[in-house]
Amino acid sequence: MALNAAADPAANQRRALIFIFVTVLIDAIGFGVVIPVLPGLIVSLTGRSLAGAAQVSGWIMFLYAVTQFLCGPVIGGLSDKLGRRPVLLASLTAFGIDYMAMSFAPTLAWLVAARLLAGVTGASFPTAYAYIADISPPEKRAANFGIIGMAFGFGFIIGPALGGIVSQFGDRVPFMLAAALAFANVAYGFFVLPESLKKENRRAFEWRRANPVGALMRLRAANPRVLLLAATVFLWTMGYQSLYATWNYFTIERFHWSPREVGWSLGAVGVTGALVQGVLSRSLIPRYGARNIVIGGALSAVAGYLIYAFAGVGWLMYVGIIVSALQGLVFPSIQGMMSSGVAPSEQGELQGAVSSIQSLSSIMGPPLMTGSFAYFSGIGAPVYFPGAPFVLAALFSVAALAVFFRAVGIRSARVPAG
Repeated sequence: MALNAAADPAANQRRALIFIFVTVLIDAIGFGVVIPVLPGLIVSLTGRSLAGAAQVSGWIMFLYAVTQFLCGPVIGGLSDKLGRRPVLLASLTAFGIDYMAMSFAPTLAWLVAARLLAGVTGASFPTAYAYIADISPPEKRAANFGIIGMAFGFGFIIGPALGGIVSQFGDRVPFMLAAALAFANVAYGFFVLPESLKKENRRAFEWRRANPVGALMRLRAANPRVLLLAATVFLWTMGYQSLYATWNYFTIERFHWSPREVGWSLGAVGVTGALVQGVLSRSLIPRYGARNIVIGGALSAVAGYLIYAFAGVGWLMYVGIIVSALQGLVFPSIQGMMSSGVAPSEQGELQGAVSSIQSLSSIMGPPLMTGSFAYFSGIGAPVYFPGAPFVLAALFSVAALAVFFRAVGIRSARVPAG
């Protein structure tokens, strides 16, 4: 029972954007609320040390990313055929089931199975990006994509801090809370979310395009620039995996932070992300252009990663958060450039392909980052340097910037309005 899309298009668009914001916000809260307690849960299930638990966590993220890599184009293709609304609601339902299963996980295998379920069904982010592309003119897409970053930022303000608070009631409670939030959002979306994809812009589902290779080759044929921008996204997110995979382990090892302190630090990441992507993106991207924003954001990230790597005291992590704040504009800027390079009927396919690219970085990134952390912080480390993953992140950011310069040197293809 969605809203009537023909009744008041402007009002429905506002409600739809609010729903997308709330969807990503709740997803981010659900993701962030479990971060402070995940190390302790893995330690309790496996009996390993913190360094060993970091490696296990990296491999769980690896398996999750493999399933998303394979299924991302399928989800994107289905959203191009069926519409965004049913795919969004199905993804949110699956996430609720996933978190509920994790809350009762008696063994590590149970925990892994729950993550595989979430990877198969896919997160709501790619379809949310496609939804925004449907309802936004090309010149406003980059700024509107910032809404997703803003919501994710606010989620990281609320989620980790909330996780640190409720963790005192048990390591399983944050997972139950995340499940409840996901199911609540399904109910909310069922009543307020209109469909964004017009019937004339839908396309038939094709298995030959519903795979990572087929989707990327189709995009390359349509616009070579898009493929190079996709490679930029891959390298960029490879570096970003250092934050997802090792932030909690690094701060616990280096500064002996409690789950609450980890939660507050990630909340600070969320504050800067929300301000930059939700507020500054609407003025900086139109004023300076996506190209200049990506360059400035990448340099900001490199500086921040190096501060994290060599931080000798905990407060320097907050300095790094501030210094690297502009990196929050990089992904929505690149997304806007890519979205303008494909037709309306291919937005879901594009976002599915981007999801696969990000998942590929999640396949390779967490084991690399957690492995380097374990190697340089565990017993017998040749040199004690737990900040090694952040040095790797800085190198990946530099490589991403180099590929981006190559991409912007290619003239963008004209895309039919559709």
